[in-house]
Amino acid sequence: MNTNIESKMQKTIESLESRLLNIRAGRANPAMLNGVMVSYYGVPTPISSLANITVPEARQLMIKPFDKSVLKDMERSLNEANLGMAPINNGEMIILTVPELTETRRKEYVKQAKSICEDAKVALRNIRQDANNEIKKSELLEDEQKISLEEIQELIQQYNKIVDEHLKNKEQELMSF
Repeated sequence: MNTNIESKMQKTIESLESRLLNIRAGRANPAMLNGVMVSYYGVPTPISSLANITVPEARQLMIKPFDKSVLKDMERSLNEANLGMAPINNGEMIILTVPELTETRRKEYVKQAKSICEDAKVALRNIRQDANNEIKKSELLEDEQKISLEEIQELIQQYNKIVDEHLKNKEQELMSF
């Protein structure tokens, strides 16, 4: 039973990591474009499937499409995605420059990161609650139930530390100049 609970908790951490990646820290990261869809022959397609995305400089993304005919559609999709960056189309590729973060914007991003981490902790608590209810309903002996409940408590403490560590790292990343 614990492996099932632990795998659910691990998935929560993976979700947390991917959500934190979307908070940009003034540095270019190809993951910033996750979720940007381009209409390719009428089919919404992830931009990463249609182009090679590289980071030539710390604050710049270069998007070089495999098929140049989709360049205008990519530019339109990037504008519509409202990423806070203006795409520059030079006929060969699209260049995105990540703007410097102001102190106010950094603090907003830290708040957003804290909120995401709190969501993860809530999800972990829900997993613990479900597991505890399952154990209490089971036909285990009282001592076995107590041991199982303690194991789950240790697991959630372990995973909460992981969440706190992710928050601390993200906060450092956001506040460093």
